[in-house]
Amino acid sequence: MNNIKQQKVSEVQKKQNKINTNNKKMFTATSTSKIVSFSFLFLLSVVWIIPVIWTMLTSFKLESEVQTVGFKILPVQWVIVNYVDVLTNTASGSIVRWFLNSLFISTVHTILVLIITSMSAYAYSRLKFKGKDFLFWLLMSAMMFPSVINLIPLYKIVSSFGWINNALAVIVPGLSGVFNIYLIKQFMMGIPKEYDESARVDGATEWVIYTKIILPLIRPILTVVALFSFTASWNDFLWPSIVFNDVDKMPITPALQLLQGAYDIQIAHLMAAAIISIIPTFLLYLFAQKYFLEGLSLSSGVKG
Repeated sequence: MNNIKQQKVSEVQKKQNKINTNNKKMFTATSTSKIVSFSFLFLLSVVWIIPVIWTMLTSFKLESEVQTVGFKILPVQWVIVNYVDVLTNTASGSIVRWFLNSLFISTVHTILVLIITSMSAYAYSRLKFKGKDFLFWLLMSAMMFPSVINLIPLYKIVSSFGWINNALAVIVPGLSGVFNIYLIKQFMMGIPKEYDESARVDGATEWVIYTKIILPLIRPILTVVALFSFTASWNDFLWPSIVFNDVDKMPITPALQLLQGAYDIQIAHLMAAAIISIIPTFLLYLFAQKYFLEGLSLSSGVKG
């Protein structure tokens, strides 16, 4: 009997040892993957942050220091004269006016994007109509084509509407972003349709279901779309450079090129203007970071 008990105990110990060994291997593999992931992300963040830091530090240098002194990270003399000159000098154009133009364009564009894309996503995810799937995947196929091929036909359309040097030329194109529709639709697919059915039983219309039930539930993903849309509109350079030739009506991103002279480039002034131009997007991500990460984590776990 004792031999049998000892054999059973030894077998149990062997199994436990195997389990412990497997757990150690899994823990080691997990730790290694985390170290590799964090190392890669750290290096990537360094690559992204160094130009921003250099730009900010250069904006506090004297122009003579930038032109004559060799490569130095910290300024020899800290000054704010570059910011004063950029904000007060209107020879090339008013950076304050450019800033306000961009703020108006990006804000209106973002609001309209949220309205149009959320309504489109609601139709594709909650409503039933003939050819819905075909129409949706036809819409998705538009993502295969680079946006640059649309520049000439889009310019002709905008010109025919008389929108050259008009904010509508940069607000209206891109309102029905395919990726945004896809992102919101996938998020809506994770919301039980029993909510819709219960509301319909109580006599709610589709508009009431959309505004009172669905919109509050998709707030996290709407925050993500708002951040993407605002940033894309604010940072857009090529298209505004094409449709605007009136200096006073230009947004700030394409207008920064006007600060470069034909024969002389004041680097410190240009860096100061660049820092001013990134303030809204930086503050937006800073204060909306919580909702941005929440929306990304939730959208990654919804049904496809």
